[in-house]
Amino acid sequence: QVQLVESGGGLVQAGGSLRLSCAVSGLPFTSYVMGWFRQAPEKQRELVASMGSGSYKNYADSVKGRSTISRDNAKNMVYLEVDSLKPEDTAVYYCAARKSDYTKYDYWGQGTQVTVSS
Repeated sequence: QVQLVESGGGLVQAGGSLRLSCAVSGLPFTSYVMGWFRQAPEKQRELVASMGSGSYKNYADSVKGRSTISRDNAKNMVYLEVDSLKPEDTAVYYCAARKSDYTKYDYWGQGTQVTVSS
């Protein structure tokens, strides 16, 4: 059974930082691209960052330069750090996985709420 479990969300002041973690089990981790998505109320889900098993990383313009995605292939973990947080970063953040040669994310975590206060 595939499981993605996020942690690390919470209430943060604007200008602060957060680090989200996602523990992955039940799939061949290095064969999957890992992504972090977020969805704010009444907004479309947005891909924040993604990373393959190597060094390739991709970021949304909204977080580029203040965000870092990383993964520990030995521990089946993926992380997202966001600095200089803004109220508009408030959203539910989801960890997701897709096969390296697919475009669709097949597996999702339950999400973790991040709230940035001004």
